[in-house]
Amino acid sequence: MSFAPVLHSEWIKIRTLRSLCGALLALFAATTAFSALAGVSDTSDPGFDPLFMALSGVLPGQIAAVSFGAMAVSSEFQGGGLRLSLAAVPQRGRWFAAKVTAIAAPALVVGLMTACAALLAARTGLGSAASGLTLGEQVRGVVGCGIYLMLMALFAAGLTALLRSGVVTLSVLSPFLLVVPFVIGSAAGGAADFLPDHAGQVVMRQSYDGTLGPWAGLAVTALWTAAALGAGAWSLRRRDA
Repeated sequence: MSFAPVLHSEWIKIRTLRSLCGALLALFAATTAFSALAGVSDTSDPGFDPLFMALSGVLPGQIAAVSFGAMAVSSEFQGGGLRLSLAAVPQRGRWFAAKVTAIAAPALVVGLMTACAALLAARTGLGSAASGLTLGEQVRGVVGCGIYLMLMALFAAGLTALLRSGVVTLSVLSPFLLVVPFVIGSAAGGAADFLPDHAGQVVMRQSYDGTLGPWAGLAVTALWTAAALGAGAWSLRRRDA
């Protein structure tokens, strides 16, 4: 079977599962709402970054992106779904590539829409505090944010394929994204800059003085994602359905 019909079948699975559509809706709603709240925050802090503040809703919202990627893969391990999928598409690599593509496309589209909405919502509250943002910085922040959310969804998808459980993946990634950065951020020094979330979020900052620049940081996140997907593909090839 060629790649196109496999991708079409995986896309049908994505758009017909209510939980996946709900995760994307939660990504949009949570990110936009938290960014709007951040837009009315105090701007007198010397370290205030208007671009990151406007897109800061991504910090809690990314959990929805992770949930989307994890649930899209974990659904295959329920009720013998993976056996049926591989019976129809015996080429496991081709099936996994189609699954990853079907996850990446909507995650990127919704991520870009979410970033645009979050930036507009926050700018309304920030007012003159955001007047120093250039068009290039805003475009970089929105595009980078969309790519970052897609990468985090794929990162979760790869880990779920490896661990064969969406619950385990979310149990690992949720505290990793929400707690670990604040606990080890200063203690780990420059090493923390290479964590997948820390690195990718640099693209959403107006100013940055760490080890990585915006696109280099996003590339580090992409490497983490590629490693997770590679591990997931290896597990899929080596283990029984």
